[in-house]
Amino acid sequence: MASSYSFDIVSDFDRQELVNAIDQTRRDVASRYDLKDTKTQIDLGETSITIESASDMTLTAVIEVMCQKAAKRNLDLKIFDYGEVESASGNRVRQEIKLVKGIDKEVAKQISKFIRDQVKKAQASIQGDAVRVSSKSKDDLQQAIAALKQEEWPVALQFTNYR
Repeated sequence: MASSYSFDIVSDFDRQELVNAIDQTRRDVASRYDLKDTKTQIDLGETSITIESASDMTLTAVIEVMCQKAAKRNLDLKIFDYGEVESASGNRVRQEIKLVKGIDKEVAKQISKFIRDQVKKAQASIQGDAVRVSSKSKDDLQQAIAALKQEEWPVALQFTNYR
């Protein structure tokens, strides 16, 4: 009897690494001479990050610092979905950055179609906010992972449950 192998494609991030990156960003902002007097606030919520600062320029600088800290901690920058910059009280600006988790239906359909086109012997099935790829050969799964890594996707992809 031939056994079948599979893996899951998910879009997730390490929450603790994000918390650490935000803490480092706060420390950097408090110590940098061009940002320390801006009274910048960075609030990490369950599904978003809210940054409030003195001006558009300082907001951009804070976001740049946050992205650098996140990248150093191996967080894909595609987890950040930047909202509109809005005015806050007292000539300040605020921006909400949503945290992207999970693969939506449209992207999942694109991924499964891509796998069907690239790796003929592998099957892809959408399971909630993940895509499961299965095949009788581990080589086909390796080929699918390699092909997916070469493409540019709108979400961060991780490969889990390889068996």
